[in-house]
Amino acid sequence: MQSTITDEIGAVNEALAHKIGPQKFQIWFKNSTRLTLAPGYLKIGVPNLFIANWIESHFLDEINQAVRQVTGGSRNVTFTIDPELSGHQRPTQLDSQAKLVHSPELLRDRRSAGKTTSKKQLRLTLDTFVVGSSNELAFNAAKVVVNEQQSPFNPLFIHGGYGVGKTHLLQGVCNAVRKKRPGTNWRYLSAEEFANQFVLALKLKKLEAFRRRMRQTDLLAIDDIHFLASKPSTQEEFLHTFNTISLAGKQVILASDAHPKMIGQLSEKLVNRFVSGMVVKIDTPDFRTRCEICTRYAAAIMRTSFAGNLPNRRSNKEIPESVIKYIAENLRTNVRELEGALLKLIAFSSLQNQKINLAMARAVLAEHLARTDPIVHVSDIESAVATYFGITPANIHSSKKDRTVALARHFSMYLTRKHTKMSSSEIGRFMGNKNHATVLLACKKIEDLLKRNADIHWQGPNGNKVVKAKSVLAQLEAGI
Repeated sequence: MQSTITDEIGAVNEALAHKIGPQKFQIWFKNSTRLTLAPGYLKIGVPNLFIANWIESHFLDEINQAVRQVTGGSRNVTFTIDPELSGHQRPTQLDSQAKLVHSPELLRDRRSAGKTTSKKQLRLTLDTFVVGSSNELAFNAAKVVVNEQQSPFNPLFIHGGYGVGKTHLLQGVCNAVRKKRPGTNWRYLSAEEFANQFVLALKLKKLEAFRRRMRQTDLLAIDDIHFLASKPSTQEEFLHTFNTISLAGKQVILASDAHPKMIGQLSEKLVNRFVSGMVVKIDTPDFRTRCEICTRYAAAIMRTSFAGNLPNRRSNKEIPESVIKYIAENLRTNVRELEGALLKLIAFSSLQNQKINLAMARAVLAEHLARTDPIVHVSDIESAVATYFGITPANIHSSKKDRTVALARHFSMYLTRKHTKMSSSEIGRFMGNKNHATVLLACKKIEDLLKRNADIHWQGPNGNKVVKAKSVLAQLEAGI
């Protein structure tokens, strides 16, 4: 009997590793948990409460799937603190990774850390940032941070869609500060890196070293801060980090896909801190800016990647203005699409030994243009849906589950799926860090309502409303 249970536990571990991937299994489960199967439940022994919360938040669905796959039935999953796992006698991959994170160079005093960090140059600079009407305010705010020892914009919170230049500005500020004030102790990292390092610090009881690194900085730049949504422990840690840096009169710069109030499951304390400074949006670049971006990027590609490969290099040194305008007119959403189209066109020219012209651009980029996002954007959809249902876009991103908000969220997901090329995962991430399964379920519900043309009930600003599903959809699409 004991042998059978042991075999089942091994099979559960194997199935779980297959579902979440060997790396995540190695880090979070292999030497950090102990599984026990009993009638009706699965007990998971963990070294501390934090790891229990993390596993429950991130892997509970996969654990349940693995158990059903092996045992043929569901089990209640419970967590318990296992004293044998709390010590250091069972090293994990996190321990070995932490040796890099907590190397002696990173644990020195503030002055040494500042010197170490200042030697590192990031890839993007403000000099290469193309300024237009869509990003001028954000660029000027970034310049103020560079030029002022204590800027009035603290924090500087930059938000906008994918590929509009948020990361470029953050890295540009860090590089400019590094050049203008060499002694500045600055740090640039993504919110995911912050969270991972925090987890490592907790695992190895190195919180003080982690906090010293993060809080003893003159400039802290965090990219993709929306990654902290649904991570209350990490949010609490970042809140204290933010407060420490801010109270010391130092600078914090943040970038996100959405306005602080639009990030679902972000603590109210953090939202209040973020909006207390300068919150600025970068919109999609206008036509003139897109043309300038294309011109600069094309010149950069010609100088570097294909410098030795382009045939008749003198005649191909510049892309015709008609081609630049053609690309800028047809790709409107973000810079990455422009860069991808240019790279494809220049590569084709090089490989085919042909000069770039408008006819070539139309032929080569036909498929590329067909696959790009249409003019309808998520913000348009959310605005139309929120107005129709009498709520705010922030409600759509929240964790509220009342009928009106849920309906609005479901219609937003359905319309975004229908009118854009965004994947289910991208839609879920944008709308409050929901998972792709939530998006698929929402779309399925709306499709069912439309198929039956069912009555839809919700509580509007002027009382209860009842409208046919197809009529709701028609009015929403008319408002986009």
